Order: sequence, then structure tokens, then C-alpha cells
Amino acid sequence: MAVHGDIRAGVVDVHAHWLPRELLALPPGNPLGGMNDRGGALFLGDIPLSFPTAAMTDIDTIVADTHKSGLGVRVVSAPPFAFPVHAPSEADDYVAAYNQQLADAVSHTDGTLVGLGLVRLDDVAAARRELTRLAGAEGVAGIAVPPVACGRSYDRGVPREVLGVAAELGLSVLVHPMQLPRPEWDHHYLVNLIGNPVETTTAVASVLLGGVLEDLPDLRICFVHGGGCAPSLIGRWGHGWRSRDDVHRGSTRPPAESFRLLYFDTITHDPQVLRLLRAHASLDRILCGSDYPFDMAQPDPVGFLLDNGMDAAALEANGRRFLGMREA
Repeated sequence: MAVHGDIRAGVVDVHAHWLPRELLALPPGNPLGGMNDRGGALFLGDIPLSFPTAAMTDIDTIVADTHKSGLGVRVVSAPPFAFPVHAPSEADDYVAAYNQQLADAVSHTDGTLVGLGLVRLDDVAAARRELTRLAGAEGVAGIAVPPVACGRSYDRGVPREVLGVAAELGLSVLVHPMQLPRPEWDHHYLVNLIGNPVETTTAVASVLLGGVLEDLPDLRICFVHGGGCAPSLIGRWGHGWRSRDDVHRGSTRPPAESFRLLYFDTITHDPQVLRLLRAHASLDRILCGSDYPFDMAQPDPVGFLLDNGMDAAALEANGRRFLGMREA
């Protein structure tokens, strides 16, 4: 399964965010106080997010920015604050409402926008119901999920089973961190600057060392922010896999081999880090990302890649492959 119909030609940005105004309150149990508009600016509780509300909520604004950025297609998903993880059993209505509005919104953009929906990670039956609906929705390619849910990542339990359902239905999976708080990260924006890469790294390790891709060879899964710290740790993981029974018990392939089967976006903010990612990842699985409209976004996602030796046609082909589509 892939996106129904066709999409515009050009580079595909797989990492951008959209949330309709009607759902700014966020799912039940969310501790952040909901999102709200104040004079045209968007806030998370009382924290200013430093961009206009329309940049997150208005489809026409997002389409205009997509064209202005030189992109062919932008793949939009909910901001991580909207993941249904705090009271998932009470979030079915929110998840269904988001997914329906997402499908309605992207289907009217003439192939400029593609959607990634929401899903619960605590209940396989509930996840299967929503994933089955998403598989038939126009303009929707898959789901966006957090790296960690219910104290687990993707090597075990319900999160791993959800990946299995996604692979079965041919849905793409984008793994996006949530800025999980820790006391030592309560200043300098460390919850984002350190926390986000660490969350993503945890999920990458769980997938590699848990043998997920050995069980699910058709799974298309992408890790944002260049895979977090994973490219710099793949050698360490390989040493552990060769040296310790408890590390290689869950997988039959060395981590570096499975690493080349994962997709990664290019939001590294550093040409040297991008070069390291390209050294370890498969070149046909590196995807353009922007993180629009957040303040940590790559402001010129296409220019950054072209200036650092990447090819627009290859990036377009990679994006289409991640979405489950044939090359243009």
C-alpha cells in the first residue's frame, strides 16, 4: 500500500507538522496544558513556540511554504505533543478526528501534501482498526509515532506488534521524539538539544538489536534528526554485538548491516554530521527533512542538501520509495 493517486514532482520533505485548530487542546491526559493561539502566535501552555499559529494549522500556508522552499512534496504529521501516550485508552476520539481531518486536508492539495496519521501504541486491536482505516485514506502514507511509549521502545511488546501491522498494511512509519523531561535537562533547552537525539537513538538501537527488520523485512521506517546519535554509536553497538551474548541475543545480523535498511532524514544542522550519516546509512534511504515550522527546523532543506553533495533526483526517488510509490 502507498499513497493513493500521485504526488507532485520534486524533492520530498518527510518531516513537517500540521495540527488543525479544532485539536489544539491535545489528547486526554496531556500534561502540557494544550496549545493555544494568542494574537496569531502559537503557544504550548504558556510557552511561546515562536511561529505563527497559521504555520501549524492552515493548510494553504503550509502549501505556500512548501512551494517557496523549492520542495515538490511535504509530508505532514502531528507535532509530538499530540501523540496519544498519556491516557491512550481515552484518546480514540482524538486519534480518529485527527486522522479524518488529515485525510480531508491533504486530499485537496493536488499532491503537494501527504499525511502521516496518529495511532495508539498500547493496544494492538485499537491500533489495527485505525491503521486499517489509514491504509484506505486518500493522501495518507502511514503513521508518525514516538520513539518510546509506555516505558518501551520497538524491540518488544505492543509497539513492536504495531510495527508489524504497519508493515502488513504497507504503511510507512516516521519515528519522532517527544522531548521527554529529565531533571538535568530543565535548562538551556537541553530537553530538545540532547533529549530528542537520545530518544531517537534509543529507538534505533531497539530496532537493530531487537531484530525487528529481520522479522519485518518490508517495514519502511524512518528516524528523524539524522538518526540522533546513532551514526556515531554504530561502531560501539557492533563491538557489543560481537562481544556480549545479551547484546546479540535478539538479532542475527550485525547492527551496521541492519542500519543500512533504515531510513533517516537529513536534519543534522552540520555538514560533517550529514557526511557521517551518509557513510553508515544506505544512500537510497536518506530523506530530505525540514521540521517545519519549529524553531529547530532546517530553514533551507533543499539548499542544505544540494550544497553538500546530494542530488535532487535521488532525494525525490528516496522520498517516493519511503512513501511506497514508484519513482516519477
